[in-house]
Amino acid sequence: MVGSRKVVLASSAILVALLVPAGAAQAGGTGHGPNHRHGPKVTVIASGLDNPRGLAFARDGSLYVAEAGAGGAGPCQPGPEGGEVCFGTSGAITKIGHGHQYRVLAGLPSTAAPDGSQAIGPSDVTFKDGRLTFTVGLGADPAVRADLPAAGRNLGWLLQAGRHGVSRIADIAGYEAVANPDGGVPDSNPNSVLATSSGYVVADAGGNDLVKVSGRHHTVSTIATFPSQMVDAPPFLGLPPGTQIPMEAVPTSVVRGPDGAYYVGQLTGFPFVPGKASVWRVVPGHAPKIVARGFTNIIDLGFDRRGTLYVLEIAKNGLLSEDPTGALIKVGRHGEQHVVMSTGLITPGGLALRGDAAYVSNCGTCAGGGQVLRISLR
Repeated sequence: MVGSRKVVLASSAILVALLVPAGAAQAGGTGHGPNHRHGPKVTVIASGLDNPRGLAFARDGSLYVAEAGAGGAGPCQPGPEGGEVCFGTSGAITKIGHGHQYRVLAGLPSTAAPDGSQAIGPSDVTFKDGRLTFTVGLGADPAVRADLPAAGRNLGWLLQAGRHGVSRIADIAGYEAVANPDGGVPDSNPNSVLATSSGYVVADAGGNDLVKVSGRHHTVSTIATFPSQMVDAPPFLGLPPGTQIPMEAVPTSVVRGPDGAYYVGQLTGFPFVPGKASVWRVVPGHAPKIVARGFTNIIDLGFDRRGTLYVLEIAKNGLLSEDPTGALIKVGRHGEQHVVMSTGLITPGGLALRGDAAYVSNCGTCAGGGQVLRISLR
């Protein structure tokens, strides 16, 4: 485990399997969540989702959410956290609007443990020129795709929905296999995607890098890589006191800031030390710089219409804490943190901001029990 690349949601999936019953979201039913009296107004606007992750609004105001699925009957192979994960086509994209939800895309690739935990599949959604585009995670060496059925070879890709089905845009995992920008063991888990005027920007959580997809041929190139940091080894590894081990960056999210730069949030890898996750500012051609620090296991970011930064933590006390509680945090001008909501957030998986509300995919590691919450910010 030491030094191995820990991909998005892998360890948190194990925690939820232990702490959260499969299919049981814990942010309340329809109506207001548990923070209504002493915190923001919370409304459940979608439920019954399979491991919901990234969110994005379309031009008409409809909200779309990526569902990582619940795997399937196989073939099966060793998972990133041990045990077996099996392939299936249970991944989906769900549209939410006018009080209704329905899957606009289904049959997308997904891998998960037999109980639906440890799910990796559709990770994030965006729109460009009105067309729905989405990432599909992998969480492994790109070479493992050769042993999967044809549908499974879309793991690790940037895909786009069209009139005639789903088409391939760019093989993010394939780029990792060839270029390996951070120089580590090949590993790819395309997570967050941002549409730009010239193409797309993707945060590869497994590859520890930020890449762009541009041009008519959707060429992939590196924008930035993110370094590991040395941290104390956890006692259960049995290493001598004072031993330090590398903790990888694991960039999970990318958004464009009010200043036009890219802002990237990091989950951090094993041992997921609390307080060691940062927000990086990235300008192409320049080294990334930390602009806010002291967070724990960031899963997503967003700027509201006033230019205020919000950070979503998947596990506020760390992924090894056995506490699946997440947190939505408002970041002040000088980096100070103000918790908007924590109670009721269970391993949240994605964030979108619109008007005076935050939209969060809740129970992002729950098969059949995931939700989307609307959280009032004013």
